[in-house]
Amino acid sequence: MGVYDMTRGSIRALLAGLCRPTINGLENVPRTGPVIIASNHLSFLDSIIIQALTPRDVAFFAKAEYFTTPGLKGTLMKSFFESVGSIPVQRGEQAASVAALDSLVEILEAGGGVGIYPEGTRSRDGKLYRGRTGVGWLALTTGAPVVPVGLIGTENLQPAGAKRIRPHHFTLSFGKPLQFEHIGRKHPLPERRRATDAIVDEIAKLTGQEYTGAYNQAPVAE
Repeated sequence: MGVYDMTRGSIRALLAGLCRPTINGLENVPRTGPVIIASNHLSFLDSIIIQALTPRDVAFFAKAEYFTTPGLKGTLMKSFFESVGSIPVQRGEQAASVAALDSLVEILEAGGGVGIYPEGTRSRDGKLYRGRTGVGWLALTTGAPVVPVGLIGTENLQPAGAKRIRPHHFTLSFGKPLQFEHIGRKHPLPERRRATDAIVDEIAKLTGQEYTGAYNQAPVAE
């Protein structure tokens, strides 16, 4: 058993014992081949939860600071995020974002699973925000199926601004896979927008969140 599997197993056991989560639709996650897990985003812990409870490996982006913070704390953070398969990305830099998406393409082309938040950053008010088109680009470029995911209640595990994690029940639901045409990198922007909107629509059905037509913006200090 590798470090990833051991870390994921330990987190899964903790979540089961402390939070007793409700998990729906595990049968909708393909066990082999490329897959994109597209979820709403309510908590800092969402990626860790999805990685622990999805029945296959899933690679998520993580802020580059988690890999570069100095000292013992930084070493522990880097070790942890590497152990769960996170990919460092520098926020706010277009070139870095493009390179990060390319890294997800490599994983998908190798038959792996990746996770992405169409909203871009976590919702602070519980609403579901308009999807940024990276997820649509990824789906059309690779032809990988997209499994919409709905999280309910994870914001209660660590409310915005809180430093401590507290056990709380939450629900994780996997929707039926969405399949889009494999057009490749050179696809029309309207197609990318339509694919993204279709994915967010399915997430909304799973969560029941109020949808806004606006893009979510990360707080300056986040």
